Amino acid sequence: MGGSPGVVPYAAYLRVYEPLAAFPEPERTHWYRYAAAGAVRTAQDELRQSLADLVPVPPIAVPVHESRDAFVAVIGGVTHICPWRTRLRGWLAMEQAGALLPESVLDAMLPPVVRLQAAADHESWRERNPDARPWIRSATWHVPVRWFALVGEDEREYEPAGAGESKEPLLRYRTPMVQARRRVARALRVLKDALEEGPLIDGLIDVGRWLEEFHPRSMVELDYGGLVHVMGAERLAEDHSAADVAEGLAALREGDSAAAGVAYERLTDRWRAVRELQFSS
Repeated sequence: MGGSPGVVPYAAYLRVYEPLAAFPEPERTHWYRYAAAGAVRTAQDELRQSLADLVPVPPIAVPVHESRDAFVAVIGGVTHICPWRTRLRGWLAMEQAGALLPESVLDAMLPPVVRLQAAADHESWRERNPDARPWIRSATWHVPVRWFALVGEDEREYEPAGAGESKEPLLRYRTPMVQARRRVARALRVLKDALEEGPLIDGLIDVGRWLEEFHPRSMVELDYGGLVHVMGAERLAEDHSAADVAEGLAALREGDSAAAGVAYERLTDRWRAVRELQFSS
């Protein structure tokens, strides 16, 4: 376990990259110039900046200004942009923190007065931007099972440390938006036929609604992000979670609940082991 100096691990990401044509002016021109400048930014860059904002006293719960940075991908000769939108995501993360952390811990991290001001700022901003949504979702110490329903095993990209353009290991999946939406619809049909309502179905419905907010020619990326620094080469090489989810769904479709259970158990055992790494010294 561990990571290289300066690496902030533990988070995985689900991102949407939209074609430049999807952005209105003047934002489109900004992203065109940004991409042409050739700046390569990583999730670690973004995460380090977010953590740096928590150092001042009192901490900056949410950036004062929205980020003008983005991830850039050229797909089939077309430039696609995934804006960071760290201010919006900061507000959303604060809303979720109240349900995830004890109040005493939350107060120590972000004093109530800081959270109240951030909530008021978000409400005011939301009135002016009612249709805003983040291009990036994140999860710590795991990849949510529902994310794997969006991608296929043949889209898996794995590069061990030192093998690619970067010295860092990489494990990700990239798929066209139309394919991701199609897979969500198919998975929901199978799950609703085979299971009672529950968190997995609700989570997949939520992801599907989120995907509908974007341009149909977008690209969806599931990136293990900082998890690659704690999972290790052996775990990464053996991780075929998207294939496990596809196998489980196929078994449910055929009415073979035993085979579906085996695939699901293999998946949950793998991610339980990853989660347990956070308690290692």
